[in-house]
Amino acid sequence: MSRAVAIALVAWGNAWLTGHVGLDEAVDEIEKSAGPQIVGGEPAEVTLRRGLGDLRVGGLAALRLALPEPGDPLGLTGPPSFNAAAIEAGAAAVAVLGGRAMGLVPSLDRRGSSYVGVRWTTHDASAAPPDVPSLAEADRRLTLAMGDATEALLAVDDFAGVPPEIADALVDLRDPDRGDHPLSPGYPPRAHRVAALAGRLSLVVDLARQMDDRGLSADQMRRRGEALRLLDAAVRRALVAACNSAFDPVPGAER
Repeated sequence: MSRAVAIALVAWGNAWLTGHVGLDEAVDEIEKSAGPQIVGGEPAEVTLRRGLGDLRVGGLAALRLALPEPGDPLGLTGPPSFNAAAIEAGAAAVAVLGGRAMGLVPSLDRRGSSYVGVRWTTHDASAAPPDVPSLAEADRRLTLAMGDATEALLAVDDFAGVPPEIADALVDLRDPDRGDHPLSPGYPPRAHRVAALAGRLSLVVDLARQMDDRGLSADQMRRRGEALRLLDAAVRRALVAACNSAFDPVPGAER
């Protein structure tokens, strides 16, 4: 949940900030990913629509995605309290407000027996730019990791040893025209392509981690585990680079 809703917030929030959609459309698209959403804690919580509007009044210029894991604070620059909360959640957004920033960390918001939404808890955050790859670099790393992981996943007696859902997911990687683009209007075509491929590979990682180890040697299991770890890291970097590219210069625009 956390990864998907953070991607939606950053992608559609940036589409709003760049004038490609209105605030109402952006919020509707964000809430499609995980239901109703609020910002802040009781008793000062506000709707996502109000929260984004307040941030805009406060100087909101961009939203950045963070997809950290223990030992890999991808997209984070501190302080430690925000980093810890984001790492525990596995995702966060950073609202850039001029010379300062605010961190937004998602969690499930349950009220009663049927209501399920998302609460964005706010944290002080550093405005320093994070050490994340460019879109071009993330694209290259993703392609390399995909090849290594595919080889490791097929390191069984034959292709029939791979569960059908993983085989189907691997075949889907070869179809560039599926149209499964998780980003919003206004992003460059390369960002849409990279984000779509990363999304499919994320599914492969999730499925492969559930694979049975029977029939594999200790070396094959080690190689597969390492390949999946590297692939997941490449997927997270690709998603961060794609979502954070909304304000990248357009080639040729300065001529």
